Amino acid sequence: MKNSLTIALAGNPNSGKTTLFNQLTGMNQHVGNFPGVTVEKKEAELRGAMAYLPKKDAARVSLVDLPGIYSLSPYSQEEIVARDFIIREKPDAIVDVVDVMNVERGLYLSLQLMQLGTPLVIALNMMDELRENHGSADVAALSEKLGVPVVPISATRHEGIGELLEVAVRTAAEASPPRVTDFCSGAVHRAIHAVTHLIEDHAAWLGISAKFAATKILERDEPLLDALQLTEHERHTIDETARDMELEAGTDRKAAIADMRYEFIGEAVSEAIEKPHITLQQDHSARIDQVLTSKYFGIPIFFGVMAVVFWLTFSVIGAALSDALGALFGAAGEGVARAMEASGVNPVIRSFVGEAVFGGVGSVVSFIPMIIVIFFFMSLLEDSGYMARVAFIMDKLLRKLGLSGRSIIPMILGFGCSVPAIMSARTLSSERDRKVTVMLTPFMSCTAKLPIYGVFVAALFPAWRGLVILSLYAMGIAVAIAVGVILNRLVFRGKPVPFIMELPTYRLPNARTVGILLWHRTRDFLQRAFTVILLATVIIWFLQSFDARLNPVGYGGGSMLDAIGGFLAPAFSPLGIGTGICATAVIAGFIAKETVISCLAVLTGAATVMELQALLPGVFTPLTAYVFLVFCLLYTPCVAAISVVGKEMGGGARGGLAALWMVVRQTAIAWVCAFLVYRVGLLLAG
Repeated sequence: MKNSLTIALAGNPNSGKTTLFNQLTGMNQHVGNFPGVTVEKKEAELRGAMAYLPKKDAARVSLVDLPGIYSLSPYSQEEIVARDFIIREKPDAIVDVVDVMNVERGLYLSLQLMQLGTPLVIALNMMDELRENHGSADVAALSEKLGVPVVPISATRHEGIGELLEVAVRTAAEASPPRVTDFCSGAVHRAIHAVTHLIEDHAAWLGISAKFAATKILERDEPLLDALQLTEHERHTIDETARDMELEAGTDRKAAIADMRYEFIGEAVSEAIEKPHITLQQDHSARIDQVLTSKYFGIPIFFGVMAVVFWLTFSVIGAALSDALGALFGAAGEGVARAMEASGVNPVIRSFVGEAVFGGVGSVVSFIPMIIVIFFFMSLLEDSGYMARVAFIMDKLLRKLGLSGRSIIPMILGFGCSVPAIMSARTLSSERDRKVTVMLTPFMSCTAKLPIYGVFVAALFPAWRGLVILSLYAMGIAVAIAVGVILNRLVFRGKPVPFIMELPTYRLPNARTVGILLWHRTRDFLQRAFTVILLATVIIWFLQSFDARLNPVGYGGGSMLDAIGGFLAPAFSPLGIGTGICATAVIAGFIAKETVISCLAVLTGAATVMELQALLPGVFTPLTAYVFLVFCLLYTPCVAAISVVGKEMGGGARGGLAALWMVVRQTAIAWVCAFLVYRVGLLLAG
């Protein structure tokens, strides 16, 4: 037996695959990208898998979560990634998650996986919903018909997970291939078998199943056809065989093969599964959608929902928790400062610990509760199925502006973090839509900007916290739409591709899935706080504390940072924020947006976030504070996001120029918008 086993997890979108992955692996997940692409790859060790190995001599059993797909045809980046991984990496087994409430659609992928010859286990998910809606499934009959193990589970209720784990590990260890790989009869049967015999040598050379290759070739799978390196004579023979099949079947080749699969699936389902006509969840979802996806009420309801989320995050729950954590950091900082002073610690060291560590990093970390709260609500909306409706109701509006409806998904993800949001644009099928989406996503207000908003609204807009922050989010969306229209008319001309999205039924969010997401987001934020942000804060403290000859300076001026801020300040004077403090904080934000707050804490000498909030009214008026927030909202994203933009726009020199142009363009847009806000504010005030 091999020293390690790899099991791939496949399935349709919304089949419960992510929930199952979390159940099988817990939080011990390694997230990266599949080789050569930016589609996310999750891999983790299977917990408890060793107990089911025959001799317990495999060192490791890992699970790789493939992108959600509907088939193994090369029509989307997800399908290409999943197929390439199975063919090239050759996992020891595949666990195919099939939603029993949409079993025909799920088994359409299963039949293609079976033809690959890789050991396969079908996880028949959502059995609890089937039972509750008075349906039933004969799992043994379905397994016999398909020729692969079928395990009934409910991933959300943790039912059948142990049995699935045992069957999957045993199937991988024993390398048991599917017993059934032939689903056809008549004209399709003859065509597939004729092509199979013709390409056997080529398929063996490529290391794939000849029957799978033959079926895909008959479906006009051009990438696979090129990879097989067939002769002109062999290609001609295949075309003749396909034409004969079409004439006898009375339809085109793709439809004939699809009919073949669905005919076999229909027989299997009719023998093994009794489905309810309309489930309770489907009925409830349809009734809810009459309101939430309404032509007139859909978009206003969405903005209302987001307004409530922001109000709870920034004015109620998140604000109270952040204030409490900030006070805790402040008390700890004061205690450490008194201890160091009593011990006679060098004043420079005391300054570093008080201003850089507790003042800089502490001011950012204190906003973890806000980030957790907003991600909690966003996770609830996503896991319940509502965010899919948001994409649906926004499609018509965005299409009028020349944008693809599917582009709203990366933009929504951009409210979390620009880096994965930009990377997710790779899944868009149109190159034009992908590039437009990459350019617009950074305008969305990511959670890295929440510490900036939180400090400023608490200091200068205490009675209008939720409204001010909501206005910033709305402004980011409005500017993105305006820029999208301009790009569509001047740079990326053309029409967006059609938008097709399946709307899942509404479900109660899974507590485990939400918990794991919150943990990963919090962990990522803490890693940034104690690496990138700490490093940036130390640099800022050093520049603030010493002059060009490395002599310590006080707050009276003369530091290296004063010189840098003084040089850049004139560029911000027309915005009403032409001080060295503002200019330096903005520059620090190029590294990471959270660094703006840690920089302000160092520059003002604040040891805690409470002190910083008390000092800001002496630096900003409400108008200039809002202008500063607008600029921070719209100007260039962090270094990590810029590097991802360069990669997504082609990489190399071409991608670098595109990323540089984005930095210049977005900073210029931020300056113009902040200038307009400032001038309008002056007119209204005077």
